[in-house]
Amino acid sequence: MRQICFRILARGLGLLFIVFQSNPALALGWETARSAPSARTEIAAAALKGKIYILGGFKLTGVSAGVERYDPVTDRWEDRADLPEAVHHAGAAVVDEVLYVVGGFGGLFSWKPSNRVWAYDEQGDRWIEKKAMPTARGALGLAVWQGKLYAIGGLAETSSGKMNVDANEAYDPSSDTWESKAPLPFARDHLAAAELNGKIHAIGGRLDSAFSKNLDRHDIYDPKSDQWLTATPLPKPRSGIAAAVLKGKIYVFGGESPAGTFKDNDAYHPETNQWEASLPMSTARHGLGAVTVKNKIYVISGGRKPGGSRSKINEVFSLE
Repeated sequence: MRQICFRILARGLGLLFIVFQSNPALALGWETARSAPSARTEIAAAALKGKIYILGGFKLTGVSAGVERYDPVTDRWEDRADLPEAVHHAGAAVVDEVLYVVGGFGGLFSWKPSNRVWAYDEQGDRWIEKKAMPTARGALGLAVWQGKLYAIGGLAETSSGKMNVDANEAYDPSSDTWESKAPLPFARDHLAAAELNGKIHAIGGRLDSAFSKNLDRHDIYDPKSDQWLTATPLPKPRSGIAAAVLKGKIYVFGGESPAGTFKDNDAYHPETNQWEASLPMSTARHGLGAVTVKNKIYVISGGRKPGGSRSKINEVFSLE
């Protein structure tokens, strides 16, 4: 009888080991949620009232104006009103329960930097144009602090062609106005931006939109003093990344380089000014979105290969 029980227990443990081996996400704090309706990369993403919006980006047919909304509670997607123009490499953020889309590159097959700003009227399911950003640019970082949007860095059009800008411009929705702030210390594009404990972090990125020129740069902006300081760099140079805040840390996901895409998930501790390797993504990607809802980070879309690849992937990171 003891031998039979032992064999059953051994089989059970073996099956459990096989499950964890075949699906490491179960063991590593990742799970797979319902895929997005359309495959995209270089999207903008933000959460409004507990629901996640995926906006613009590249689809198989070119640049998209499409907007898809995901409800984590029901694990379902639905289409919402398209953006008034197709755009990729834009920024998205929410202020006072209003979703904003800022900048990017506009046009169906275009890389023309945009300065347009759109606010979403949720009740009417429509988009309203707001005051244009002073510096037209795409592949910028976007963060929120005390009711204002901060648009940082990016790639702009100049008389010498496209080049990186150090612009740091703040938008106040209450007055529909923009104000120039202290410039980003090191101009770059394809960076990530996140606010934590009253400071805005500008992380990673690249030069001249070339992922062969990835950076590990990490700068912190204090909106109160309008000053920047340089912080501990990323563990490795990365761009085409996404960042989100969870339980007092900033998590930076994915990216691309000539060697391929990254599974990396690095966590930044503001108290120690240090990074640590966290649980890697199940699927390496770039041009993805990362959005926190109820103590989970939803890492959505993005390309599995460097360049123009796309996906519908929706993977969820949790520390619980």
